[in-house]
Amino acid sequence: MTSIFRWPRHAQWLLVLLPLVFLLGGCDSGGANYTETGDLESLRERGQLRLLAPRFDEEQALVREGVPLQEFREQAEILAQSLGLTPRWVYADSTDNLDDMLNEGLADLIVTNYTVTESRQEKVDFCTPVAVIREYLVLPKDRQGDSVEDLGEVRIAAPEGTAYQETAEALAERHDTVSVEAVEAALSDVELLEGVASGLYQAAIVDSNALDGLLRTFDQVRKGPVVNPRRRIAWAVRSDNPELRAAVNEFLVSHRVRTSVRSEERRDWAAINKDGVLRVITSNNPASYFLWRGELMGFDYDLIRHFARQHDLRVRMVVRDSASQMFDALQTGAGDVIAGAMTITERRKAEGWRFSNRYLEVHEQIIGDADDEPFESVQELAGRTVVVAPDSAFMDTLEELREQGIDVRIEPREGATTEMLIQDVVDGEIDLTVADSHVAALESTYREDLRPLWTLEGSRDIAWVLRDDQDQLVEKLNAYINRNYRGLFYNVTFNRYFKESKTIRIHEEYRVEAGKEISPYDDLAKEYALQYGFDWRLLVSQMYQESKFNPDAVSFAGAQGLMQVMPRTARQFGFDNPHDPEQGVAAGSAYLEWLEERFPQRLGMAEKIYFGLAAYNAGHGHVEDARRLAQRLGKNPDLWFGHVEEAMLLLSQPRYARQARFGYVRGSEPVKYVREIRNRYLGYVQFTEEHNISAEP
Repeated sequence: MTSIFRWPRHAQWLLVLLPLVFLLGGCDSGGANYTETGDLESLRERGQLRLLAPRFDEEQALVREGVPLQEFREQAEILAQSLGLTPRWVYADSTDNLDDMLNEGLADLIVTNYTVTESRQEKVDFCTPVAVIREYLVLPKDRQGDSVEDLGEVRIAAPEGTAYQETAEALAERHDTVSVEAVEAALSDVELLEGVASGLYQAAIVDSNALDGLLRTFDQVRKGPVVNPRRRIAWAVRSDNPELRAAVNEFLVSHRVRTSVRSEERRDWAAINKDGVLRVITSNNPASYFLWRGELMGFDYDLIRHFARQHDLRVRMVVRDSASQMFDALQTGAGDVIAGAMTITERRKAEGWRFSNRYLEVHEQIIGDADDEPFESVQELAGRTVVVAPDSAFMDTLEELREQGIDVRIEPREGATTEMLIQDVVDGEIDLTVADSHVAALESTYREDLRPLWTLEGSRDIAWVLRDDQDQLVEKLNAYINRNYRGLFYNVTFNRYFKESKTIRIHEEYRVEAGKEISPYDDLAKEYALQYGFDWRLLVSQMYQESKFNPDAVSFAGAQGLMQVMPRTARQFGFDNPHDPEQGVAAGSAYLEWLEERFPQRLGMAEKIYFGLAAYNAGHGHVEDARRLAQRLGKNPDLWFGHVEEAMLLLSQPRYARQARFGYVRGSEPVKYVREIRNRYLGYVQFTEEHNISAEP
């Protein structure tokens, strides 16, 4: 897979500062103090991920203008932390010995602008590309010719053992007029251009991300023809470290997709309506929002989506792990409303939070082990320890009981959810906790090891939360609640999540979460994701969209199997039975990679995925038609959401279809296809890794 992201252009002299950045923080000078060649499990035993990069001097820092090396550093450190490892930087004296240091066990992951070459592929395994660049021939300014054929006899200077030498020798094999002069391996791009400018070399090869900046300081040379349109840059691991490579691939893909949907803006109804998206802040739990097989579900999710549909809005779910994180997200503008079983409290109102009308009335219950005897009065809480999250409404309730003279011991547990605390109660790790009655009833449906010991006095109102400056959105939400509270849709939805025991048990059994399989074909997805550089959860999300995990599925057009590949397409990739799960996943993965390869290298990694998925559904030609139409309409042909997807919708209209090279297409299908796969994928990432992400159904 050659998914890429577009690097922002930086001034070349800013890159002079990068060596200083790379030398900040803890690192090893020349090597780590232990040797380790094991895979991810061994690294976890060590507790560190050793990140390997060259020690750049000032001149070499100019080599990759346009590629912010600091971003690599930051992303690699986030990767390490996501794996539960401490990042540790190891520096090499030059790029030449990176692979040797890696294979000797002095580091674990090469993190730099590391060009993928055939010789390097024999020594290391590359992860999914972080960038794809072009290589240009650099010529004296007075040398005429716009193609290699036009130049006549030309001798190309190429540093030994580099990607440039590989490209130059490939040119020499194709063109009798081209020869190669091997020069010192350590020569930089600057030195190559100096050689061409002085007449020492007839020509050289330089990467596109360095060349434009360097040409401004070399008046005697010019950019010649492209000699390699697709030179990949990627991080690398040892060849016998497939688990680490898979983890890096998953991180790079998910990080780019997550980043592509994040935005912060404090909005009221007018801005929301104009955007067409309502950003809903919630938490992952079986009452509010969860992933069941391939579907996003939850009581709060269903209600807020029902509201959004009545106003022709989509919803984007912004997941946070605790009440305080949800409030922070609302305050900063990461979302527009909290729909996460929030209790109205006086403390929260005093802090400035605004609540909608209630949409749920509950009671708070003391939860104990199934063997505990129910309380005869609330006074039995005296001397008992109750553990709750410090930012929950339960904390306020317990403090009020203490003010009333009940000597209950309150133990705040930072970051704990109600589900976690109930589990701790039944495991005997804590004494008691508190839960809302509807959550306690839901938990009791599929487990028999807990018991509500006492229902506290008075009911509690659950409502949606907004900022104080959102008058119009509050009005819209209240109008919806007034129309629908305890109406038909509300009652059916409530019963499905909290009263129908069979449905609740099925939801719990197949609810996607860390440690559970997503599908029966996870292992196949992981195998072929590693081969083609995808995140396996993306393949599983696409698999569900195509076949609902049914290998016998056949479409009306004749597409077959888990990935709904046409038999002819499968044969073109060497597979003759798409109904066979392994062949189906292999053929679908190969086809998706092939489609992504056909889009411009400048596309960002996330955009490459979106365009590839759209082409998988509608065909590459129709997607290119939509890109051309987007450009004519003044939109960005390199961005899918909000740009090319809107042009794709127009291609179902005769006046636009007549002008398209590939004609009419039912554009709503690829638009829905890409959106649903992305959102399900983000859900898989959230519910398998417990990371904060955004998803937009």
